[in-house]
Amino acid sequence: MITFCIALLLLVLGYLLYGKLAERVFKPDSKAQTPAYAKNDGVDYIPMPTWKIFMIQFLNIAGLGPIFGAILGAQFGTAAYIWIVVGCIFIGAFHDYFSGMISLREGGANLPEIIGKYLGSTTKTVMRVFTVILLVLVGVVFVSQPAGILEKITPDWMNNTFWIVVIFIYYLVATLLPIDKVIGKVYPLFAFALIFMAVGVLFMLFWNGIQLPEITDGIANSHPNKDTTPIFPIMCITIACGAISGFHATQSPLMARCLKNENLGRKVFYGAMILEGIIAMIWAAAAIWYYKEKGYGESQASIVYFITETWMGKVGSILAMLGVVFAPITSGDTALRSARLILADFFKMDQSKISQRLMISIPVFIATALIIVYSLGDAAGFNIIWRYFGWSNQALSVFTLWSITVYMVINKKPWIMAFLPALYMTQVCVTYLLLAPECLNLDHTLSYILGGVVTVAFAIGFFVWKNKRRNSLEK
Repeated sequence: MITFCIALLLLVLGYLLYGKLAERVFKPDSKAQTPAYAKNDGVDYIPMPTWKIFMIQFLNIAGLGPIFGAILGAQFGTAAYIWIVVGCIFIGAFHDYFSGMISLREGGANLPEIIGKYLGSTTKTVMRVFTVILLVLVGVVFVSQPAGILEKITPDWMNNTFWIVVIFIYYLVATLLPIDKVIGKVYPLFAFALIFMAVGVLFMLFWNGIQLPEITDGIANSHPNKDTTPIFPIMCITIACGAISGFHATQSPLMARCLKNENLGRKVFYGAMILEGIIAMIWAAAAIWYYKEKGYGESQASIVYFITETWMGKVGSILAMLGVVFAPITSGDTALRSARLILADFFKMDQSKISQRLMISIPVFIATALIIVYSLGDAAGFNIIWRYFGWSNQALSVFTLWSITVYMVINKKPWIMAFLPALYMTQVCVTYLLLAPECLNLDHTLSYILGGVVTVAFAIGFFVWKNKRRNSLEK
């Protein structure tokens, strides 16, 4: 338990120390007018209380990530602790803070607009398509999982199809209505439930005197398929939301449009990610105990149910499963809302009228429904979609981190803070694409070498651009 406790402490210190450093580097302006006031449209740009924005941001970025991702990642052993702590503090929370604050400075700009400004118009066009596809995939995977769980705990006539339709209707309403009408009212309650569930598990870890492995025992790969599933890079894709997730950068602009003051950014963006890291750490620890006691083979939902029922009783398990249901639903609806706003930027369509919101939302929902129909009742189909989502999620973080790096160079900030995370995540995503069984499935050593070559090429390209820019400014 010593390693686990130190990890939790480091996450808190990360917010207090590195988060403060990131804030000083960005230099928020407390006197600047935020988009919530400058562009107030009563739909997407609305000033909201900070505590409510924090809870919405937290639930938007969380979903099932810090629970299911951490449970899957715990199969790798104590290495998961290291990735959650280091990834969350130096990569994920930094990524979320700067993407949110740049959006705030750029008038609430969506991620593709930010990427386009700093990486070029061609990249902007590619990222528009890529991001919308990712957001639709989020809507798909975060409909299927909660619908399947609700089917198991409700009467027979409320089958999987019934719950998919119900969730879909909710998605449509939440996507179309002003952000303070549905999201602003119910999200804080759901966020409290998710936090309560994690606190309950944390308390029982200590109450039951659970013996957890220590870092001094080594960080050997304990994955049941360790020969084909190495810690690097597979674990870095598996544990995304608890460490670093590109999806978060699509959600931060939603809250950037509601902040009352730039000085609140660290609490909302950096703080929400640290809280997610803490929750991921708690569930990773609980899952490590589970694997030691029960072995592998069960679904993530079954593991959550067993842990909470064993430690917290029937009531606790029901609350936990409801949290597992609500968390993905609340990420799914904001994902589709983000898709609407990105497409609205592309087509230059004002979103103050519901008719114009419908013109964009309906095609998005039709595309989402078609993919759900494809994967409905087909575990293999769903698993393929989930793997595509996982890789594309981290690939998006690569583009975001490189955009932040360029932003920091242009604004004469210590760009190394973004450059190193960008390099690392580039290596992760390229190597995964080469090595993973569902991708090219190349020899591991060859994959690491090729991944390194591509990463070095990215670094060289960056320094060439940086030198050209410096020379042009000196002329």
